[in-house]
Amino acid sequence: MTGLFDGVTGLLSGVFGGSVTFLPQVGEGRVVQSVFRETPVEVTGDDGGTVILNMPTWRVRKSDAVAVRGDQIEVSDGRRFIVGPGYISGSPAFDAFVTYRLEPVT
Repeated sequence: MTGLFDGVTGLLSGVFGGSVTFLPQVGEGRVVQSVFRETPVEVTGDDGGTVILNMPTWRVRKSDAVAVRGDQIEVSDGRRFIVGPGYISGSPAFDAFVTYRLEPVT
């Protein structure tokens, strides 16, 4: 069943996303195709219910950036954000999205 969804995440990132630099606390930074948003987004919470995140978010394929709290991203205009908790999408695909909450670096 997952084969039906495989590859869709990459397609969506390419159409709706852009290049974001992922800056892990350990290791080298790298550019990943992903979706950065500053408008409210809906995600699925741990209990299966809908959670509305009214803060900056970063949506990325889980295989592209295994982020941990405290890692950072840099968006195209040079602003940096600290990665917070992540919400895994309900997709069974190997390349499913993870949406991370972000806090601006001050």
